[in-house]
Amino acid sequence: MTGPAPDRARVIPLRPGPSRPEPAPAPREPLLRDLVGDVLRSERLAQERTLKDVADAARISMPYLSEVERGRKEASSEVLAAAAQALGLGLGDLLTRAHGELVRVTGRRTVTDRRTVTGRGVSVSAHNGLCLAA
Repeated sequence: MTGPAPDRARVIPLRPGPSRPEPAPAPREPLLRDLVGDVLRSERLAQERTLKDVADAARISMPYLSEVERGRKEASSEVLAAAAQALGLGLGDLLTRAHGELVRVTGRRTVTDRRTVTGRGVSVSAHNGLCLAA
């Protein structure tokens, strides 16, 4: 009976290796809080205003506004409206800009729905409007 050479260790794999490479995970959809935070921060910086100035005008704490801008907090619609108003925007303007950012980040433009309406295909936007649910 022959064994392994005395100067070589014998290795027994615990699990067989994958027969084919794992597929890459699907890209993650951006979160609304990240998109809205990016819009708030870019608008504040475009206006050359400080975090403290905008937070005071919106009557929210500076640390909280900072966390909203960084996408760390899910702000209520009241807080978002106050922050937008402090920047001279309406809530609709803020959400429209966030929608534009979503389209830019995901690269989605238009998809064609295969259903037939009065004999024609229906063209629908992948993000046809922004839908919020509570």
